Amino acid sequence: MEHLKYPIGLFELPEFDLQLLSIWKEELQDFPSQLRQTVQSLNDEQLDTPYRPEGWTVRQLVHHLADSHHHSYARFKWAMTENRPIIKDYNEKKWAELEDAKTTDLEASLLHLEAVHLRLLKLLDRMEEEDFRKVYIHPSEPDPVSLFENTGRYAWHGKHHLAHIQRLIHREGWMSS
Repeated sequence: MEHLKYPIGLFELPEFDLQLLSIWKEELQDFPSQLRQTVQSLNDEQLDTPYRPEGWTVRQLVHHLADSHHHSYARFKWAMTENRPIIKDYNEKKWAELEDAKTTDLEASLLHLEAVHLRLLKLLDRMEEEDFRKVYIHPSEPDPVSLFENTGRYAWHGKHHLAHIQRLIHREGWMSS
């Protein structure tokens, strides 16, 4: 079950590295189009299939990605404009069970992800090295979260859920051209 939960492994925070930041930015730039390309040919039955037993459906995953990356972007802005802000946490599991996450057409969240990533990348491109060392306080994390970590965590997060969807497509034989 662990390989179904974490198909690319858990996020591990490396030492600060400007070259790694550049890679993460590329991954964040590419993610919305990779996600769109992966889900665009899936039908409603496929979108409403859980990616693993007791897991979210593909539809819920896509809406979760939009919710989560929206929160991440807000965290960047808070950390850039406030000193060690305490961010508001949200219950992602309960959000994924709300009706909008279970039934809304994917286009809304795909467009939202494209817009959030466009704005995030504009922000990241203008940040200086010291900006990536700025932090926010997450109520459920023991240590402050740096914007370097947040960049890496969300590059990983996109790849993590994209792998869930891609592996489901492969397991189910839904390969599309």
